[in-house]
Amino acid sequence: MLEFNSLIERIKTVKPDQFESVALDVFKLQYQHNEVYRKWCTSLGKTPENVNQLERIPFLPIEFFKSHTIMTGEWKAEATFESSGTTGKDTSKHLVKDEAFYLVNCRVAFEQIYGPLNDYVILALLPSYLERGNSGLVSMVNYFIQKTESEDSGFYLNEFALLKDKLFQLQKAGKKVLLWGVTFALLDFAENYSIDFPELVIMETGGMKGRREELVRTEVHEVLKAAFGVPFIHSEYGMTELFSQSYSKGDGVFEPSDTMKVIGRDINDPLSYPSSHRTTAFNIIDLANIYTCSFIETKDLGFVDKEGRFEVKGRMDNSDIRGCNLLVV
Repeated sequence: MLEFNSLIERIKTVKPDQFESVALDVFKLQYQHNEVYRKWCTSLGKTPENVNQLERIPFLPIEFFKSHTIMTGEWKAEATFESSGTTGKDTSKHLVKDEAFYLVNCRVAFEQIYGPLNDYVILALLPSYLERGNSGLVSMVNYFIQKTESEDSGFYLNEFALLKDKLFQLQKAGKKVLLWGVTFALLDFAENYSIDFPELVIMETGGMKGRREELVRTEVHEVLKAAFGVPFIHSEYGMTELFSQSYSKGDGVFEPSDTMKVIGRDINDPLSYPSSHRTTAFNIIDLANIYTCSFIETKDLGFVDKEGRFEVKGRMDNSDIRGCNLLVV
């Protein structure tokens, strides 16, 4: 346990120049205490003896969260976050040892970019996630709503008329408002209502989930900007298999949190990392996943710049579109 505790403290305060050192220590820990991950590493000929930099760390295919129990160490789960599925089957499951650690990490990531939560009123339009009841996104946004300390903050299922009235009320009161919504629900609202609220921060978290035709990001953002009278649409990038998030303030470029790093791998050769600015598939290091697996090979495609910021351009397999903020572009 001491090994875990000391690493967790380093993760909480990690700085960019410390990231590689902490990640390599997390790799050693997870190789030792995560049977599924260790077997994957050994199948690739990777061990702590020959892994000495980030790019040499093996990344576990994200599909393993659907077919295996991913756990580092032995512990009892406080909760299980589950991805949405169109049939209710074949979903990813992320076991949660310490939900408070997850939530505090989420808060730090948000406040580094947007400032204190108690400066905001947060309205959440997340119907598909609310209906499931075991969503990491709902857990996070519910925690954020509590930390706003505002009676006006809250969730909306499909009550578009009530949401519009609340937005008008808060605009008149001069409140700083953030509307956090799944993409299809925001588009549904936009088809029925409009409001000129330029100061409103709209945080779209992606996902059509088979509810609507997939649209390119620019199309979605143009529709939402027109409906709400805002100059930009903000975006959150996260997924069931991750405990860290990234945010875009309107230009489609995401800034990872301190505990997250995106590395672009070659689309055809998963062990190669091209240096040129071209479309790559994403490998993600999420230090906050210390109790499961911090090294995830995703199916997401896009660009990663030299500073570690990234743009999402789509998925390698469009038949399995899911996650927070994945739009076809």
